[in-house]
Amino acid sequence: MRRVRAEPGWLRGEPPPRWARIAPAVAMVLLCLAQWLTPDDVEVGYFLAGIPPVAAFAYGASGTAVFATIVLFLLGVPQLGVAHTRGTDLATVAVVGLLSVVIAWVRRRRDAQLVSVRTAAEAAQLAVLPPVPDAVGPVRCAGLYRAAQRGTLVGGDLYDVRAGPYGVRAVVGDVQGHGLAAVGTVAALLGAFREAVLDDAELPAVAARLDRRLLADAEAGGVEHPELFATAVLLEFPPGRDLVRVVSCGHPPVLLLRGHGVSEVVAEPGPPLGLGLSGPDLPPATELPLLPGDRLLAHTDGVTEARDAAGHFYPLSVRVPVLATDPAGLAMAVWRDLAAFTDGGPRDDVALLVLSVPGSPAP
Repeated sequence: MRRVRAEPGWLRGEPPPRWARIAPAVAMVLLCLAQWLTPDDVEVGYFLAGIPPVAAFAYGASGTAVFATIVLFLLGVPQLGVAHTRGTDLATVAVVGLLSVVIAWVRRRRDAQLVSVRTAAEAAQLAVLPPVPDAVGPVRCAGLYRAAQRGTLVGGDLYDVRAGPYGVRAVVGDVQGHGLAAVGTVAALLGAFREAVLDDAELPAVAARLDRRLLADAEAGGVEHPELFATAVLLEFPPGRDLVRVVSCGHPPVLLLRGHGVSEVVAEPGPPLGLGLSGPDLPPATELPLLPGDRLLAHTDGVTEARDAAGHFYPLSVRVPVLATDPAGLAMAVWRDLAAFTDGGPRDDVALLVLSVPGSPAP
Protein backbone atom coordinates (compact mmCIF):
# COMPACT_ATOMS: atom_id res chain seq x y z
CA MET A 1 0.00 0.00 0.00
CA ARG A 2 1.45 3.26 -1.03
CA ARG A 3 0.42 6.69 -0.08
CA VAL A 4 -0.83 9.14 -2.65
CA ARG A 5 0.14 12.76 -2.89
CA ALA A 6 3.30 11.98 -0.90
CA GLU A 7 5.80 14.73 -0.22
CA PRO A 8 9.16 14.52 -2.04
CA GLY A 9 11.54 12.13 -0.34
CA TRP A 10 14.05 14.81 0.67
CA LEU A 11 11.28 16.51 2.68
CA ARG A 12 10.60 13.27 4.59
CA GLY A 13 14.09 12.62 5.88
CA GLU A 14 15.42 10.73 2.85
CA PRO A 15 18.70 11.76 1.10
CA PRO A 16 18.26 14.91 -1.03
CA PRO A 17 18.18 14.49 -4.81
CA ARG A 18 21.36 14.88 -6.82
CA TRP A 19 20.38 18.25 -8.24
CA ALA A 20 20.08 19.68 -4.73
CA ARG A 21 23.67 18.65 -3.96
CA ILE A 22 25.04 19.98 -7.23
CA ALA A 23 23.20 23.30 -7.12
CA PRO A 24 25.50 25.10 -4.59
CA ALA A 25 28.67 24.24 -6.55
CA VAL A 26 27.09 25.23 -9.86
CA ALA A 27 25.84 28.52 -8.39
CA MET A 28 29.32 29.25 -7.03
CA VAL A 29 30.98 28.73 -10.41
CA LEU A 30 28.36 30.81 -12.24
CA LEU A 31 28.67 33.72 -9.80
CA CYS A 32 32.46 33.75 -10.13
CA LEU A 33 32.23 33.72 -13.92
CA ALA A 34 29.62 36.48 -13.83
CA GLN A 35 31.90 38.67 -11.69
CA TRP A 36 34.92 38.12 -13.93
CA LEU A 37 32.89 38.96 -17.06
CA THR A 38 31.32 42.16 -15.69
CA PRO A 39 32.94 45.58 -15.19
CA ASP A 40 34.81 46.19 -11.95
CA ASP A 41 32.25 48.68 -10.68
CA VAL A 42 29.54 45.97 -10.65
CA GLU A 43 29.66 43.74 -7.57
CA VAL A 44 28.18 40.29 -8.22
CA GLY A 45 30.47 38.25 -6.04
CA TYR A 46 28.70 39.20 -2.84
CA PHE A 47 25.89 36.87 -3.83
CA LEU A 48 28.32 34.09 -2.90
CA ALA A 49 27.32 34.74 0.71
CA GLY A 50 24.04 32.94 -0.06
CA ILE A 51 25.80 29.69 -1.00
CA PRO A 52 26.29 28.27 2.55
CA PRO A 53 22.57 28.63 3.51
CA VAL A 54 21.61 26.86 0.28
CA ALA A 55 24.14 24.10 0.94
CA ALA A 56 22.68 23.59 4.42
CA PHE A 57 19.51 22.14 2.85
CA ALA A 58 21.44 19.39 1.02
CA TYR A 59 24.60 18.80 3.06
CA GLY A 60 25.49 18.10 6.65
CA ALA A 61 27.47 20.36 8.94
CA SER A 62 30.86 19.34 7.51
CA GLY A 63 29.82 19.79 3.88
CA THR A 64 28.25 23.16 4.63
CA ALA A 65 31.44 24.21 6.44
CA VAL A 66 33.46 23.37 3.32
CA PHE A 67 31.26 25.63 1.18
CA ALA A 68 31.47 28.43 3.78
CA THR A 69 35.27 28.17 3.84
CA ILE A 70 35.49 28.30 0.04
CA VAL A 71 33.22 31.36 -0.06
CA LEU A 72 35.35 33.15 2.56
CA PHE A 73 38.48 32.32 0.56
CA LEU A 74 37.00 33.65 -2.71
CA LEU A 75 35.81 36.85 -1.08
CA GLY A 76 38.86 37.36 1.11
CA VAL A 77 41.59 37.13 -1.55
CA PRO A 78 41.51 40.33 -3.65
CA GLN A 79 43.81 38.87 -6.30
CA LEU A 80 41.02 36.49 -7.36
CA GLY A 81 38.92 39.43 -8.49
CA VAL A 82 35.69 38.03 -7.09
CA ALA A 83 34.88 40.91 -4.71
CA HIS A 84 36.42 43.93 -3.00
CA THR A 85 35.67 43.14 0.61
CA ARG A 86 36.53 44.83 3.87
CA GLY A 87 36.99 43.25 7.26
CA THR A 88 33.41 43.85 8.33
CA ASP A 89 32.12 42.28 5.13
CA LEU A 90 34.13 39.11 5.72
CA ALA A 91 32.93 39.02 9.32
CA THR A 92 29.32 39.15 8.16
CA VAL A 93 29.88 36.37 5.64
CA ALA A 94 31.63 34.31 8.32
CA VAL A 95 28.63 34.67 10.66
CA VAL A 96 26.28 33.62 7.85
CA GLY A 97 28.48 30.59 7.18
CA LEU A 98 28.55 29.64 10.87
CA LEU A 99 24.76 29.89 11.14
CA SER A 100 24.46 27.76 8.01
CA VAL A 101 26.61 25.06 9.61
CA VAL A 102 24.37 25.09 12.70
CA ILE A 103 21.25 24.88 10.53
CA ALA A 104 22.72 21.92 8.62
CA TRP A 105 23.53 20.11 11.87
CA VAL A 106 20.03 20.66 13.28
CA ARG A 107 18.45 19.57 9.99
CA ARG A 108 20.42 16.32 9.92
CA ARG A 109 19.34 15.51 13.48
CA ARG A 110 15.72 16.29 12.65
CA ASP A 111 15.92 14.11 9.52
CA ALA A 112 17.28 11.19 11.51
CA GLN A 113 14.50 11.50 14.09
CA LEU A 114 11.89 11.83 11.33
CA VAL A 115 13.09 8.67 9.60
CA SER A 116 12.95 6.77 12.90
CA VAL A 117 9.42 7.96 13.70
CA ARG A 118 8.12 7.29 10.19
CA THR A 119 9.64 3.80 10.17
CA ALA A 120 7.93 2.90 13.43
CA ALA A 121 4.62 4.44 12.31
CA GLU A 122 4.62 2.65 8.97
CA ALA A 123 5.45 -0.66 10.63
CA ALA A 124 2.55 -0.20 13.06
CA GLN A 125 0.11 0.78 10.35
CA LEU A 126 1.13 -2.10 8.08
CA ALA A 127 0.66 -4.46 11.00
CA VAL A 128 -2.94 -3.22 11.28
CA LEU A 129 -3.68 -3.44 7.55
CA PRO A 130 -1.11 -5.52 5.65
CA PRO A 131 -1.34 -5.76 1.85
CA VAL A 132 -3.46 -8.65 0.63
CA PRO A 133 -1.54 -11.51 -1.01
CA ASP A 134 -1.96 -12.33 -4.70
CA ALA A 135 -3.96 -15.43 -3.79
CA VAL A 136 -5.71 -16.82 -0.72
CA GLY A 137 -6.52 -20.46 -1.35
CA PRO A 138 -8.24 -20.67 -4.74
CA VAL A 139 -9.22 -16.99 -4.69
CA ARG A 140 -7.06 -14.48 -6.51
CA CYS A 141 -6.87 -11.08 -4.87
CA ALA A 142 -5.81 -7.57 -5.78
CA GLY A 143 -6.22 -4.72 -3.32
CA LEU A 144 -5.52 -1.00 -3.31
CA TYR A 145 -5.73 1.38 -0.37
CA ARG A 146 -5.26 5.13 -0.29
CA ALA A 147 -5.66 7.08 2.95
CA ALA A 148 -7.03 10.60 2.70
CA GLN A 149 -4.88 11.99 5.51
CA ARG A 150 -1.35 12.93 4.54
CA GLY A 151 1.43 10.95 6.14
CA THR A 152 -0.67 7.87 6.92
CA LEU A 153 -1.03 4.44 5.35
CA VAL A 154 -4.24 3.51 7.14
CA GLY A 155 -7.40 5.57 7.54
CA GLY A 156 -11.03 4.72 8.10
CA ASP A 157 -11.39 2.06 5.39
CA LEU A 158 -10.42 -1.58 5.72
CA TYR A 159 -10.22 -4.82 3.79
CA ASP A 160 -8.90 -8.30 4.38
CA VAL A 161 -9.03 -11.77 2.83
CA ARG A 162 -8.60 -14.87 5.00
CA ALA A 163 -8.91 -18.62 4.53
CA GLY A 164 -10.65 -20.72 7.17
CA PRO A 165 -12.48 -24.02 7.68
CA TYR A 166 -15.61 -22.60 6.02
CA GLY A 167 -13.88 -21.27 2.91
CA VAL A 168 -12.20 -18.05 1.90
CA ARG A 169 -13.79 -14.95 3.39
CA ALA A 170 -13.25 -11.28 2.60
CA VAL A 171 -14.38 -8.03 4.14
CA VAL A 172 -14.41 -4.46 2.86
CA GLY A 173 -15.56 -1.80 5.29
CA ASP A 174 -15.71 1.90 6.03
CA VAL A 175 -15.80 3.08 9.64
CA GLN A 176 -17.14 6.37 10.92
CA GLY A 177 -14.62 9.14 10.24
CA HIS A 178 -11.23 8.77 8.62
CA GLY A 179 -7.58 9.36 9.32
CA LEU A 180 -5.67 8.34 12.45
CA ALA A 181 -8.74 8.75 14.67
CA ALA A 182 -10.38 5.76 12.95
CA VAL A 183 -7.36 3.43 13.00
CA GLY A 184 -8.28 1.95 16.39
CA THR A 185 -11.75 0.99 15.14
CA VAL A 186 -10.24 -0.49 11.97
CA ALA A 187 -7.87 -2.62 14.05
CA ALA A 188 -10.72 -3.84 16.28
CA LEU A 189 -12.91 -4.81 13.33
CA LEU A 190 -10.12 -6.63 11.54
CA GLY A 191 -9.24 -8.55 14.68
CA ALA A 192 -12.87 -9.61 15.14
CA PHE A 193 -13.12 -10.61 11.48
CA ARG A 194 -10.02 -12.80 11.64
CA GLU A 195 -11.40 -14.62 14.66
CA ALA A 196 -14.81 -15.05 13.00
CA VAL A 197 -13.22 -16.61 9.91
CA LEU A 198 -12.05 -19.47 12.12
CA ASP A 199 -15.00 -19.77 14.50
CA ASP A 200 -18.29 -18.82 12.82
CA ALA A 201 -19.84 -21.29 10.42
CA GLU A 202 -22.33 -18.84 8.88
CA LEU A 203 -21.45 -15.59 7.15
CA PRO A 204 -24.24 -13.57 8.88
CA ALA A 205 -22.74 -14.64 12.20
CA VAL A 206 -19.49 -12.97 11.13
CA ALA A 207 -21.40 -9.72 10.63
CA ALA A 208 -23.01 -10.12 14.06
CA ARG A 209 -19.59 -10.57 15.67
CA LEU A 210 -18.29 -7.38 14.05
CA ASP A 211 -21.41 -5.57 15.21
CA ARG A 212 -20.87 -6.71 18.81
CA ARG A 213 -17.26 -5.54 18.63
CA LEU A 214 -18.35 -2.02 17.70
CA LEU A 215 -21.05 -1.98 20.37
CA ALA A 216 -18.54 -3.00 23.03
CA ASP A 217 -16.06 -0.34 21.90
CA ALA A 218 -18.76 2.34 21.88
CA GLU A 219 -19.80 1.44 25.44
CA ALA A 220 -16.19 1.37 26.62
CA GLY A 221 -15.61 4.81 25.10
CA GLY A 222 -18.47 6.42 27.02
CA VAL A 223 -19.89 9.60 25.52
CA GLU A 224 -16.83 10.07 23.31
CA HIS A 225 -18.19 7.61 20.70
CA PRO A 226 -21.98 7.68 21.11
CA GLU A 227 -22.66 6.69 17.49
CA LEU A 228 -19.75 4.48 16.49
CA PHE A 229 -20.71 2.56 13.35
CA ALA A 230 -19.29 1.15 10.14
CA THR A 231 -20.57 -0.10 6.81
CA ALA A 232 -19.19 -3.37 5.50
CA VAL A 233 -19.67 -6.06 2.89
CA LEU A 234 -18.66 -9.67 3.59
CA LEU A 235 -17.94 -12.26 0.92
CA GLU A 236 -17.51 -16.00 1.29
CA PHE A 237 -16.22 -18.53 -1.23
CA PRO A 238 -17.26 -21.92 0.20
CA PRO A 239 -14.94 -24.84 -0.59
CA GLY A 240 -15.92 -27.05 -3.52
CA ARG A 241 -18.75 -24.79 -4.74
CA ASP A 242 -18.76 -22.35 -7.66
CA LEU A 243 -20.54 -19.53 -5.90
CA VAL A 244 -20.01 -16.60 -3.60
CA ARG A 245 -22.08 -15.56 -0.61
CA VAL A 246 -22.51 -11.87 0.11
CA VAL A 247 -23.69 -10.09 3.24
CA SER A 248 -24.14 -6.33 3.03
CA CYS A 249 -24.30 -4.08 6.08
CA GLY A 250 -25.21 -0.69 4.67
CA HIS A 251 -22.28 -0.82 2.23
CA PRO A 252 -22.13 0.11 -1.47
CA PRO A 253 -22.96 -2.93 -3.64
CA VAL A 254 -20.28 -5.22 -5.02
CA LEU A 255 -19.77 -5.08 -8.78
CA LEU A 256 -19.72 -8.28 -10.84
CA LEU A 257 -17.58 -8.24 -13.98
CA ARG A 258 -18.82 -10.95 -16.33
CA GLY A 259 -17.55 -10.92 -19.88
CA HIS A 260 -17.75 -7.34 -21.14
CA GLY A 261 -20.59 -6.39 -18.80
CA VAL A 262 -20.75 -4.99 -15.28
CA SER A 263 -23.67 -5.37 -12.87
CA GLU A 264 -24.32 -4.78 -9.20
CA VAL A 265 -24.65 -7.82 -6.97
CA VAL A 266 -28.16 -7.53 -5.55
CA ALA A 267 -27.89 -8.40 -1.86
CA GLU A 268 -30.55 -7.75 0.73
CA PRO A 269 -29.21 -4.75 2.65
CA GLY A 270 -28.71 -4.94 6.37
CA PRO A 271 -28.12 -2.05 8.79
CA PRO A 272 -24.58 -0.75 9.34
CA LEU A 273 -22.42 -2.42 11.96
CA GLY A 274 -22.66 -0.97 15.43
CA LEU A 275 -26.44 -0.70 15.55
CA GLY A 276 -27.08 -4.01 17.32
CA LEU A 277 -27.59 -6.80 14.77
CA SER A 278 -29.45 -9.68 16.36
CA GLY A 279 -32.44 -11.95 15.81
CA PRO A 280 -34.57 -10.96 12.84
CA ASP A 281 -32.31 -7.99 12.05
CA LEU A 282 -29.41 -10.26 11.15
CA PRO A 283 -28.58 -9.54 7.48
CA PRO A 284 -29.17 -12.58 5.24
CA ALA A 285 -26.54 -14.03 2.91
CA THR A 286 -27.12 -13.77 -0.85
CA GLU A 287 -25.72 -16.56 -3.03
CA LEU A 288 -24.40 -15.78 -6.50
CA PRO A 289 -23.25 -18.50 -8.94
CA LEU A 290 -19.85 -17.85 -10.50
CA LEU A 291 -18.89 -18.44 -14.13
CA PRO A 292 -15.37 -18.84 -15.53
CA GLY A 293 -13.62 -15.48 -15.67
CA ASP A 294 -15.98 -13.68 -13.28
CA ARG A 295 -14.47 -10.95 -11.13
CA LEU A 296 -15.90 -9.20 -8.10
CA LEU A 297 -15.02 -5.59 -7.27
CA ALA A 298 -15.75 -4.44 -3.72
CA HIS A 299 -15.12 -0.80 -2.85
CA THR A 300 -15.84 1.92 -0.33
CA ASP A 301 -17.86 5.08 -0.87
CA GLY A 302 -14.66 7.08 -1.20
CA VAL A 303 -14.74 5.90 -4.84
CA THR A 304 -18.36 6.46 -5.82
CA GLU A 305 -18.78 9.69 -3.83
CA ALA A 306 -15.70 11.34 -5.33
CA ARG A 307 -16.56 14.41 -7.40
CA ASP A 308 -14.94 16.26 -10.26
CA ALA A 309 -14.61 20.04 -10.52
CA ALA A 310 -18.20 20.32 -11.79
CA GLY A 311 -19.59 18.34 -8.82
CA HIS A 312 -20.36 15.13 -10.74
CA PHE A 313 -19.91 11.79 -8.94
CA TYR A 314 -17.39 9.31 -10.26
CA PRO A 315 -19.27 6.79 -12.50
CA LEU A 316 -17.56 3.62 -11.34
CA SER A 317 -19.89 1.09 -13.00
CA VAL A 318 -19.58 2.97 -16.30
CA ARG A 319 -15.80 3.22 -16.18
CA VAL A 320 -15.04 -0.34 -15.04
CA PRO A 321 -15.68 -2.04 -18.44
CA VAL A 322 -13.20 0.37 -20.03
CA LEU A 323 -10.59 -0.17 -17.32
CA ALA A 324 -11.00 -3.94 -16.92
CA THR A 325 -8.37 -4.75 -19.57
CA ASP A 326 -5.71 -2.35 -18.28
CA PRO A 327 -2.35 -4.20 -17.98
CA ALA A 328 -1.75 -2.55 -14.59
CA GLY A 329 -4.72 -4.40 -13.12
CA LEU A 330 -8.26 -3.30 -12.42
CA ALA A 331 -7.65 -1.83 -8.95
CA MET A 332 -4.73 0.34 -10.07
CA ALA A 333 -6.54 1.34 -13.26
CA VAL A 334 -9.58 2.49 -11.27
CA TRP A 335 -7.36 4.52 -8.94
CA ARG A 336 -5.53 6.25 -11.78
CA ASP A 337 -8.81 7.04 -13.50
CA LEU A 338 -10.28 8.29 -10.23
CA ALA A 339 -7.26 10.50 -9.55
CA ALA A 340 -7.57 12.02 -13.03
CA PHE A 341 -11.33 12.48 -12.60
CA THR A 342 -10.91 14.36 -9.30
CA ASP A 343 -7.75 16.19 -10.39
CA GLY A 344 -5.38 14.68 -7.84
CA GLY A 345 -7.42 12.15 -5.89
CA PRO A 346 -10.53 12.16 -3.69
CA ARG A 347 -10.60 13.71 -0.22
CA ASP A 348 -11.85 10.50 1.42
CA ASP A 349 -10.19 7.17 2.10
CA VAL A 350 -10.37 4.73 -0.81
CA ALA A 351 -10.32 0.92 -0.67
CA LEU A 352 -10.65 -1.40 -3.68
CA LEU A 353 -10.63 -5.21 -3.58
CA VAL A 354 -10.81 -7.39 -6.69
CA LEU A 355 -11.55 -11.11 -6.18
CA SER A 356 -11.83 -13.97 -8.65
CA VAL A 357 -11.73 -17.75 -8.79
CA PRO A 358 -10.02 -18.56 -12.09
CA GLY A 359 -10.85 -21.65 -14.07
CA SER A 360 -14.03 -22.54 -12.21
CA PRO A 361 -16.42 -24.55 -14.38
CA ALA A 362 -19.85 -23.23 -15.26
CA PRO A 363 -22.48 -24.27 -12.71
